[in-house]
Amino acid sequence: MRALTIALCMLATPALADVTGTATVIDGDTLKRIFDQVSERFTEYMLSKIPRGRFVIVEEIAALIAWLCTRECSFSTGAVFDISGGRATY
Repeated sequence: MRALTIALCMLATPALADVTGTATVIDGDTLKRIFDQVSERFTEYMLSKIPRGRFVIVEEIAALIAWLCTRECSFSTGAVFDISGGRATY
């Protein structure tokens, strides 16, 4: 499967060079229903690991992805956009 993915990318890249870019979005924890199933202490622990001090809002992730699809971002390719509030580590 990996070889097929690489082959498709190699074939598609020249044809799409002027049309598309690639990007990776590293999203952070959002406040979701799963937090209703865990203790408040666990939720506070998760929150304490986020330097921004809050969970990301789903609309913030959507706005970033929408911007990635605009002409203003058309020259950016191969970038990693971190919207984890500073929590992501590499």
